[in-house]
Amino acid sequence: MTRINLTVDGQRVADDVEPRMLLVQYLRERLGKTGTVIGCDTSNCGACTVHLDGTSVKSCNVLAVQADGSSVTTIEGLAGDDGSLHPVQQAFHECHGLQCGFCTPGMIMQSIDLLNTNPNPSEEAIRLGLEGNLCRCTGYHNIVRAVQEAAGVSTGSTTGSTTGSTTGSTTEGVGA
Repeated sequence: MTRINLTVDGQRVADDVEPRMLLVQYLRERLGKTGTVIGCDTSNCGACTVHLDGTSVKSCNVLAVQADGSSVTTIEGLAGDDGSLHPVQQAFHECHGLQCGFCTPGMIMQSIDLLNTNPNPSEEAIRLGLEGNLCRCTGYHNIVRAVQEAAGVSTGSTTGSTTGSTTGSTTEGVGA
């Protein structure tokens, strides 16, 4: 067992973990942060995306011991103290940027990271920024719209609608 100390959603945590325990397992099984979804377990789908020291990571690709001394934010840690949604969560809700919801936590966490590095991304930049996160249901159109909407909220501009059409197989990547 290895002792780790970290902050998860603003709460300090100290715990003993097996050195091989994945961060996604630790968050879900030990801390009850079940909004962090286990998808593929191979870092291909992005459903388990969280923020580690402010940067998005796929938590199935990080050992819990690697997060020692770090700050982790999960989807549960985004809402305000009053329960208000984060602007990206609100945009996903308003733009229907979800269907079954399985990929949504990872998509939201990756979208926040994208907007932190590029507060006014083009449609192409959004698609490139999200291409490591897979959605099998939506076809990505409303996800892209939601990120554009959130960018408008965070920058104070109105980027509302998208240009062009995004049709095709929903199993194609977001960059399709």
